[in-house]
Amino acid sequence: MSLLHRVGWCRCLLMLAVAALLTAAAIQALSDEPEIALVIGEPYETMRQRSSASIGPAIPGHSWFNVPKSDARLRFVDPQYGFVTPLARFFTVSFTDEKVRSVRMSPQIEPLLLDDTLKVVLDLQDQLRNTGWTAIRLKDYPSFADTPQWRAQLRDVNKGGTSYWHAQDKYQVMLVVHRFKDKKRPTEERYLITLALATPWTNP
Repeated sequence: MSLLHRVGWCRCLLMLAVAALLTAAAIQALSDEPEIALVIGEPYETMRQRSSASIGPAIPGHSWFNVPKSDARLRFVDPQYGFVTPLARFFTVSFTDEKVRSVRMSPQIEPLLLDDTLKVVLDLQDQLRNTGWTAIRLKDYPSFADTPQWRAQLRDVNKGGTSYWHAQDKYQVMLVVHRFKDKKRPTEERYLITLALATPWTNP
């Protein structure tokens, strides 16, 4: 093998090693993020013990909600219909009779630009599709898409968008996107995403 070929092989091996290290670092960083890991209907204390993010206990005999004590992502751990969100700053877990009743959150830590908003929403929709969720009420609430029509609708402060998803008769997800006036960035178009998760509350 010539010296030139040896140098080429060394460079290839070095690039592969760097790529492997970067991938491992990314996976480790993701696994280190605080998370609330739950299933709707399970004992609230089971959720607390499973989660790496700290959250207060349920109040016996009450219907109420708690908020994680740090930014956290949601990991919905149903074995068939599971999905994971980005880190969230607004995040509530509701309970009744010391069981998890619902989640309402914004899967972001700040208002996002439109490109970033679509990236998050489309990834969530892809996760739902890939794990067996079904988009419902499509005539009135079509799924989000990165199209000129959807971008124009989301930019309209009076419209925004909503999509609904069912996991058979077990769970429902609602995704909502709307413009948000960010006082820190008054000249930029920023957006908020809302994700609600519970047992079904609307018909297909």
